[in-house]
Amino acid sequence: MSVCRNLSTFSTCAALSLWILFVVAWPVQSQLGSENKVMDNITVRQGETVLLRCEQGDTVTHTAWLNRSSILYAGEDKWSVDTRVSLVALNQMEFTIKIENVDMADEGLYVCTVQTSTRPRTTSVYILVQVPPKIINLSREIVVNEGSNVTLMCQASGKPEPSISWNFLSNSEDLASEEELLKISSISRQGAGTYECTAVNGIGTDVQTVDITVNYAPTITEGRDIGATLGQKGVLECEASAVPEADFEWYKDDRRIFNGLNGMELVSTGALSKLTFFNVSDGDFGNYTCLAINKLGSSNTSFLLYSQFRMAT
Repeated sequence: MSVCRNLSTFSTCAALSLWILFVVAWPVQSQLGSENKVMDNITVRQGETVLLRCEQGDTVTHTAWLNRSSILYAGEDKWSVDTRVSLVALNQMEFTIKIENVDMADEGLYVCTVQTSTRPRTTSVYILVQVPPKIINLSREIVVNEGSNVTLMCQASGKPEPSISWNFLSNSEDLASEEELLKISSISRQGAGTYECTAVNGIGTDVQTVDITVNYAPTITEGRDIGATLGQKGVLECEASAVPEADFEWYKDDRRIFNGLNGMELVSTGALSKLTFFNVSDGDFGNYTCLAINKLGSSNTSFLLYSQFRMAT
């Protein structure tokens, strides 16, 4: 059943090759006679294996499978250099080849040409390759100042073309979009967090995330006046919300307080600053100001350390 095997001369083999190319060059419309058949499209997912089967017959003298203008197999002789293409069966009943690990480049028209004792006939089939979505262009992590306009981009490839959706994962507010671009006007500090892009096309799903950091000036959120007893311990606390985190300064009247001054301890960790008096004296009572500062601004508030008499026992 080989095309060129058992042929005595090279010219005969060359002539057969020209016959194969001539058959492929026929317009598909002219091949729709009683001995020519167009099969239904074969739909296959990227990475899968596809089988191409062509019916034979007792009167077949030569047969070949072709992809567009390329010969894949001529009888038992493999012409394709693609290692993914192999022969499955060649007998009086069928001529079947397979293509493994199908990719987008494999999509297209495939033709089985059969030479009989009377005339050539063809079987045509079109392979459609479906590709799961893959996000190929996603905005990187963004750092902006509060009040800025923000645009996030998410683009994906795939076949069929994927649809894109956005969701905000870091807040209970319902923020969603079905566009490649997610536009946020005058972003607030509540808009900071993780945004999720999802690409779907019915074949698969791809999900990726991007984080937005929103910088804003400090706002002192916690602090109150404290009563203390002479000779005992007293603590003033100042808490500030800020991005980046705030630096803290403490003042009594116009005099800045440093750690260790007059036995006081000043410790700031994250959003909280503590001014501790280990042995409160009369001179410690009074008004204290906490100042929270970052590169976007500052905020301050005052606290009163007042005398609280010890009750007699």
